[in-house]
Amino acid sequence: MGLNGSDLARMGPEAQRQILNQIRAEAAVRETKYHNQEEARGPLKFDSRKEARRYDELMLLLKSGAIRNLRLQAQYTLQESFLTPEGERIRAIRYVADFAYERAAEPDRYGTVIWLPIVEDVKSPATKTQKYEIKKKLLRERFGIAITEV
Repeated sequence: MGLNGSDLARMGPEAQRQILNQIRAEAAVRETKYHNQEEARGPLKFDSRKEARRYDELMLLLKSGAIRNLRLQAQYTLQESFLTPEGERIRAIRYVADFAYERAAEPDRYGTVIWLPIVEDVKSPATKTQKYEIKKKLLRERFGIAITEV
């Protein structure tokens, strides 16, 4: 049995305040699609604890010099937007990676180090959707980059 507006109106101001605060608190706790729990690192907000932990690992690798040019939420345009002959605008298709960086390959026989582009996406089995799989294939075809799933 729930409360309605007339029930709330009959209560005293303190009871009304308590009930409204409780309703606001329950509304603030939203259920996410994949039941992940958001986590923050200072001003940065991550969609899951797993993604935040991976960020911590990458920061250690960045500080040690094992990787460079770490970017968060790097965007790749897989198909540009365009107009159909009928004048309808078709939006661009973009892939947003959780992390993108460069990792040093082993030096060649002359001692030259080549930095390889790496794109990472923190995934669980539930988030490996058909849409994601298509974007993964397009990224490889357009940019020659395979997504590393963590």
